[in-house]
Amino acid sequence: MDIKTKTMGIKTVEQKQIVTFPEGLFGFEEYKRYAIIESEYNPFIWLQSLDDEKLAFLIVDPFVICTDYEADIDDESLAKIGVKSPEDVIVMAILTIPTDGSHITANLQGPIIINKKNNLCEQIILSDNKWTTKHDIINALKTREGK
Repeated sequence: MDIKTKTMGIKTVEQKQIVTFPEGLFGFEEYKRYAIIESEYNPFIWLQSLDDEKLAFLIVDPFVICTDYEADIDDESLAKIGVKSPEDVIVMAILTIPTDGSHITANLQGPIIINKKNNLCEQIILSDNKWTTKHDIINALKTREGK
């Protein structure tokens, strides 16, 4: 399937790359269908809306940013997207990138959970206040690399 993207022109995606958020993302509830597309900026991935080509988010595995990251996901959230086993879940964080490219942050308080068996997703709010919606990923990566 060919889709129009915000940053990459027309891309061909396979059905397995398409995910559905039955309740949408916070602030974008009307947009339900997205494609997961590899980015040229590893380890980041594009979450491209199929409902609006101008809507796309960069997402990242939060465990890449914070090796001590923990997402205590409640059973109700897992059940909403049909998760039967913890091994079926992929956790991702949405990035915020200012127009000048400085101070890139990740929303670790409100991760996305993806059921890799059925490609249903949900954005949740973690009850642990250790994580924020504006986690500085540049500093986190520098700290992780010991620089």
